[in-house]
Amino acid sequence: MPTLTAREVYQPLRDAAQGICTFKRVDDACESVRVDIDGWRLTLDVDAGHLRHCLHGQSPDGREYAFDSGQRFGTDPVSLLSTWELAQIERLLG
Repeated sequence: MPTLTAREVYQPLRDAAQGICTFKRVDDACESVRVDIDGWRLTLDVDAGHLRHCLHGQSPDGREYAFDSGQRFGTDPVSLLSTWELAQIERLLG
């Protein structure tokens, strides 16, 4: 099964920021937060209320994304969010 691209994982984050999809916190674990966005399961790296990275993602069809700190800019879904979208996601996490 092919892995998810950063762009594919960015889309539900964008939709949640715009209020198109339902954003629900599943649980908190130390420095990460697990969320569900209409069936997408994402693990987000949050530091002092600021969203840093998407550590892991799973689409409703079972495909997965995993963060690699060695990746170049634009390969983390969070880096694709606009400033406004990022602020909205951080507000939802708050």
